[in-house]
Amino acid sequence: MPNAVILDAQSLGPDINLTAIRDAVTHLEIHQQSTTAQARERLADAEIAIVNKVRLDAETLSQLTSLRLICVLATGLNNIDLDAAKAHNIIVKNVSAYGTASVSQHTLMLMLSLANRLPRYQADIADGKWQASDFFCLQDHPTLQLAGKQLVMVGQGELGSEVARLAEAFGMQVTFAARPGNEQNDQRPSLDDLLPSADVISLHCPLNDATKHLLNKERLAKAKPSLLIVNCARGGIIDEEAALEALRSGSIGGLAVDVLPAEPPKDGHALLDALANAEPLNLIVTPHNAWITPEARQNIVGLTADNIHAWQTENH
Repeated sequence: MPNAVILDAQSLGPDINLTAIRDAVTHLEIHQQSTTAQARERLADAEIAIVNKVRLDAETLSQLTSLRLICVLATGLNNIDLDAAKAHNIIVKNVSAYGTASVSQHTLMLMLSLANRLPRYQADIADGKWQASDFFCLQDHPTLQLAGKQLVMVGQGELGSEVARLAEAFGMQVTFAARPGNEQNDQRPSLDDLLPSADVISLHCPLNDATKHLLNKERLAKAKPSLLIVNCARGGIIDEEAALEALRSGSIGGLAVDVLPAEPPKDGHALLDALANAEPLNLIVTPHNAWITPEARQNIVGLTADNIHAWQTENH
């Protein structure tokens, strides 16, 4: 069996059992974090690299003469130079559908929180407005009953389909939009056609040339002033600054994101500034943690072990 090295085990968390991967290899060397430069040294004798977000570029891969398999502990492959891997006969395998329940749950949490104006009412309580009220409840921010409302989904994969199923349990009317950039060959209605009647938009599509700033200033201008937007896909699918301006002006009713264009956002972001300034907005930002339930992270380990076994079967 092969030797394997995990470059950034910390991304899985300390509570995850790696036994399934250990059992699939001769020796497993574990590093909590690695830079690209460190990866070159640590993978020098490895046949299998197990990596989440560490960048493995063409220069690095060209130096790793023993490497035969890269197992990515995620779905996205942006950090791997796939052309270089192919040129050096290195197989790249990722994992998918490991966090469907986890991300779907998080998406619905964001949707429900926006619909019930949770950020606004939490801020009011912190400001003492309920405590000083003459009435038994606060009604300053009208909430949105999801039953009967129109949910527009962008992305009809396993995750989008599960979010749709859960939303239908709340009585929502769900419509999937055509794949952005392929509207002419898609029987589903376009996002532009659906947007004016949408009460909620939930994004579950990849970030590419067709989806970058999919929800931009022009499209947001067509929305209902009550529209809620949830993005648990990739930062940049929304033009976040345009969405923030629409939220501030009352052109949309709520915005919740689990992703930003740069992560972690070390240089800041307009949405984070709005939260830090305690603006009275129906705005939620979560730190790309929709996927992090223990069950989902343990699924990644099992699926990665499956990828190793499949590779061994295919190549021996």
